[in-house]
Amino acid sequence: MGLKKNDLIELEITACAMDGSGIGRHEGLAVFVPGAAAGDTVSAHVLSVKSNRAYAKIDKILTPSPDRIEADCPVYARCGGCAFRHIRYEAELAVKRDHIRQAFKRIGKIDVEPEPVDSPSGPDRYRNKAMYALRQEAGALKIGFYAPRSHRVADCRDCLLQPADFKAILDVFAGWMAANAVTVYDEATRGGLMRGIFIRRAQATGETMACAVVNGKGIPHADRLIAALLDAAPGVASVAVNLNTRDTNVVLGEKTVILYGKPAITDELCGLKFVISPASFYQVNHAGASRLIERAREYAGLSGAETVLDLYCGAGAIGLAMAASAKEVIGVETVAAAVRDARENAALNGIANARFLCADAAEAAARLKSEGVSPDVIILDPPRKGCEPAVLQTAADMSPERIVYVSCDPATLARDCAVLDAYGYRVQKVSPVDMFPRTGHVESVALLER
Repeated sequence: MGLKKNDLIELEITACAMDGSGIGRHEGLAVFVPGAAAGDTVSAHVLSVKSNRAYAKIDKILTPSPDRIEADCPVYARCGGCAFRHIRYEAELAVKRDHIRQAFKRIGKIDVEPEPVDSPSGPDRYRNKAMYALRQEAGALKIGFYAPRSHRVADCRDCLLQPADFKAILDVFAGWMAANAVTVYDEATRGGLMRGIFIRRAQATGETMACAVVNGKGIPHADRLIAALLDAAPGVASVAVNLNTRDTNVVLGEKTVILYGKPAITDELCGLKFVISPASFYQVNHAGASRLIERAREYAGLSGAETVLDLYCGAGAIGLAMAASAKEVIGVETVAAAVRDARENAALNGIANARFLCADAAEAAARLKSEGVSPDVIILDPPRKGCEPAVLQTAADMSPERIVYVSCDPATLARDCAVLDAYGYRVQKVSPVDMFPRTGHVESVALLER
């Protein structure tokens, strides 16, 4: 008789998915169990059964895995941020490495052994940016993060992924809201003022930006908020309000007003200075980003004579870090604000051999090819969805010696490497960097050569 909903089964957990669920098999059917660890034996209550998998919850842990630990966050079971706080960090890194290996084998049909996952930051307090959601429930203000697959807010002002002093900033916002009768935005009625609290930190300089995201044209008694922030968090160099009155799940609106201090904070990365505005793309893990850029630079193998084409360049961090070792760097990005930041970053660092184009990657690559630009190295750093087929084809048609692919999704990386393999570019190395410890994400740098 087949497995059915509400069955209680004993399950040996043999693997772990990237969302932190343990995986066991019952009569050949894969069963996913949130909060289970590879090596556990559990009694599991079946919640749903599909044709090729089932989902269950832990009824009782019969034999705990050697990798199992007590979660050190009080809201871990309710928050959608972390996935692996119930296992040792070393076990998490092994899960991530195996996930990359299996993605290449299963999706890309490429046998490659990833290097051990590098974790320069360690598992806690590594993030330099946080967007906090707000909810008013039963007269109490909740500040934290969304629960999985919902807009319920897990109340957590001291997230273990964020700098410890972010909590002091959140406490100031909460006190200011209570003292000045500032309301919380309600998604159902579209009423209320405060939609969220956005904090950014420049790791090297210590400068911090605190930003209120509001459903309106401004905030009341801004002077009181500014004074309290400066008193509680001396590193605050910028206080801003972002105006977002649209009926949307998009976090930030198009307009930001600076209430105090600088319009952008300044960080240092790989020996270069970078300006970070509220809307700038900037890696959230400073130590991880440094290691990622170092690895990309190593794989590029520059001697000083090469032209580097940096597609999906963002604010230009990777390309600018390579400029001193290259003849020319050309960055391409679709977001106009990021291109402005990249140009400002180049000027700030006195880099004259880098230029940046605001264009779609496929369109820009085709245009550069028609201009006779012949890159020796192409950097691909696309969003999670990976590269468009036209980008991969144009990149291969430009015949660079090497392609360095930086990816935040092993599945799309493997898929795109298979396409490039068909164009004659073979994966030589894959180096993972854990930019997002304790979560279900991992970054990778792949080197491809003809």
